[in-house]
Amino acid sequence: MLAATGIELRAGSRTLCRDLDFRVKAGELWAVLGCNGSGKTTLLHALAGLAPPTAGQIRCEGRALADYARRDLARGIGVLLQREDQDYWGALADYVRLGRYPHARSRFGGTPDADPAVARAIAECDLAPQALQSYATLSGGERQRARLAQLWAQDARMLLLDEPLQHLDLRHQQQTMRQIRAATRAGRAAVVVLHDLAFAAHCDRVLLLYGDGGHAQGAAADMLEPKRLESLFGCRLAVCGSGATAHVMPVI
Repeated sequence: MLAATGIELRAGSRTLCRDLDFRVKAGELWAVLGCNGSGKTTLLHALAGLAPPTAGQIRCEGRALADYARRDLARGIGVLLQREDQDYWGALADYVRLGRYPHARSRFGGTPDADPAVARAIAECDLAPQALQSYATLSGGERQRARLAQLWAQDARMLLLDEPLQHLDLRHQQQTMRQIRAATRAGRAAVVVLHDLAFAAHCDRVLLLYGDGGHAQGAAADMLEPKRLESLFGCRLAVCGSGATAHVMPVI
């Protein structure tokens, strides 16, 4: 569904990643892990076509990203950015409805299924009571869920999410990961930047970015080994519990 070949990512004079071949198949859920500044957001922007990589090529369903019209690309790839600098003046429901724009019949037109899709996305993110509330008055967690609802309303086949769990309480973190997992089981694909190793363990595959050009990828169970993670994050870790309930925690 998404294929990146020979990718190099740079930030100023730093090479964050080099010679990365990365392929995401339909039905797969990928986690991207790494320290702050290791290139996770830069990679997600490149995969979304928002900023080209320094070198390499990215293709979506066999076509180079540059060959897509922006609206056509938005039907195929949905992106949740880590930051949203602009405030929105309207109601939450209107904000979520913007996710339907790629499916509009004209630049200023709507879609016949906009209202049901918007209502469903709002309900799935537990925001029905706030539907008519001004977006500007929402709490940080409610804004994050509104941004997720807009992404679900977009109904893209490929999902790229940069720290989707930020600002969310534990219940809504769990709910969000379940929604992403359900989407991939229904045939979509997702790449998620995470910091929570417990949630990363529920992904199919994991990409590690070391921030010095190096990277590693593979099955989640292989990539989440404590020694490998200690090398990635530069801190001591301990395994708590055993069997299916085992998880990795930092040593304080």
